[in-house]
Amino acid sequence: MALHTGLAGRSVWITGASGGIGRACAVAFAREGARLVLSAGTRRAQLEHFVAHELASEVGRELGPDEVLVTELDVRRAASCDATAARALERFGRLDHVIVNAGVWPEADVPLARLDPARLEHTIAVNLTGAALTLRAFAAALAETGPRDAADPAAGGASAVAIGSTAGRFGEAGHADYALSKAGLTGLVLSLKNEWVALDPGARINLLEPGWTATEMAAGALADGAAVQRALCTTPLRRVASPHQIATVALTLASPALASHVTGQTVTVAGGMEGRLLFDPSSIDAERARDV
Repeated sequence: MALHTGLAGRSVWITGASGGIGRACAVAFAREGARLVLSAGTRRAQLEHFVAHELASEVGRELGPDEVLVTELDVRRAASCDATAARALERFGRLDHVIVNAGVWPEADVPLARLDPARLEHTIAVNLTGAALTLRAFAAALAETGPRDAADPAAGGASAVAIGSTAGRFGEAGHADYALSKAGLTGLVLSLKNEWVALDPGARINLLEPGWTATEMAAGALADGAAVQRALCTTPLRRVASPHQIATVALTLASPALASHVTGQTVTVAGGMEGRLLFDPSSIDAERARDV
């Protein structure tokens, strides 16, 4: 059922669209009648399979070629980001929204003192520099087309949602590279919310911080019941999120009808996670927590 989000006919660029949160966002926005630019890196074949064989059934209707554009994207390269934005403008005439979701989470726990510099550089290149280059390309496209309705900013301008992580707020031992890359998104978002109104008086950008979420990227860690208990002993709801729960909040923040006066904010979707122990880890039912 549509939420009257005002997204029908608007173009939405979703990076990292082959993964759990990215796919859930694709379904959520398509259900609202948005036109999709879905980008993936090395998993483009998986994304194309999802679009060809699963997306229509998830949305409940067939999506024509004028509604979905699939692109290969290396967010570490400005030229790749610019090329995807150019293809979106060619196909849809403008870019209205972007969900900056592409990211990596190296699973191995490694203290910073022993961290391979190559891993540090790669994590930051994808999660932080990649986010900046994606948003740079999006802003350039907005500068080229101008606002959708300059006369009425309250009607809802362009918007961006950057997918961060609770690791950027609380830190994550053994994953300092990941926490650093996600924490940096805060400064980026707070800077751009001031810059973008010069391009579009109604333009907005917000940061969404998921906690533990049942995605392919986290599957290895979540398969360990003891790890689930340790992760959720600081979480009142004591459950792992589903990608759909994250996508619903991303949709709300992007919506020109639901969040037209929300910008520069950080919204945490993590079951009330805190940076302190709330429960004995052994009290967490790992099987129930994973049942999303």
